[in-house]
Amino acid sequence: MKILVTGAGGQLGRDLLEHLQTGSETVHGATRAELDLCDTVAVQRLLHQMQPDWIINCAAWTAVDDAEDRPQDAFALNRDAVAELTREADAVACRVLHLSTDYVFSGEGNTPWREEDPTAPIGVYGRSKLEGEQAVLASPGRHTVLRTSWLYGVHGKNFVKTMLRLARERDELRVVNDQFGSPTWSHDLAEAIGVLLHQGATGLYHYANRGRTSWHAFACAILEEARPLGFDVRARRVVAVSSDAFPTRARRPACSVLDTRRIQALLPAPIPGWRDSLRRMLRALAAAGLD
Repeated sequence: MKILVTGAGGQLGRDLLEHLQTGSETVHGATRAELDLCDTVAVQRLLHQMQPDWIINCAAWTAVDDAEDRPQDAFALNRDAVAELTREADAVACRVLHLSTDYVFSGEGNTPWREEDPTAPIGVYGRSKLEGEQAVLASPGRHTVLRTSWLYGVHGKNFVKTMLRLARERDELRVVNDQFGSPTWSHDLAEAIGVLLHQGATGLYHYANRGRTSWHAFACAILEEARPLGFDVRARRVVAVSSDAFPTRARRPACSVLDTRRIQALLPAPIPGWRDSLRRMLRALAAAGLD
């Protein structure tokens, strides 16, 4: 099996390369610098040269606040480039697994979001990702869309690494306690993607680590798990505040918890709980010296 990973320089892209290259697959990773998805000619050239069986599209405009100021750029990458990538994949009989987000939902209510629930994004980023999903699923090819939430990993910038940095620098942290979701380790997500590829899964799926928490409780857990591992944690208090304490240009969903029963039925083992995955990620981060 030949696999092309776009957005290979990001936290999920790098974990995918590490995971998939341990098997028998031929895997090619294309970073943003190596492949501009908005360059149709470059995309055509690479697909015709490589003739992949699967494209895993991790490339995206993910700057949620900046999307409000630059909607054309967000839609160009999250919708238009995705639609063109899918068309070119169809032309070479290649399948696409496209990564999407909890931001396609309104965030209202308290029950986990199912794949079939109505979408109602509340910002430009969510709308652009939703229209990208729709382009993939409307294609005649047998493609897959995988939504995830609250992603973090050993590589790249993310909430876990931000909290570790701030905990080194400050005596007190202030974190919102009125937004809820399921933190998801990119390593676990990469393993689940590998299963989907080998099973030839098609359609729409949700993946997140089990359980739910708030950003505040997540931050507390990060510091609690980091101290015994030798991380420099100066902060002694994590104060819970409302979202109003941190005004942002883009609204965030209040509830981002995803229902993962559909994908769980395909996986060989239970999806790990978010706290267990956090602990394993911090151990990997400490071992790599990347804190």
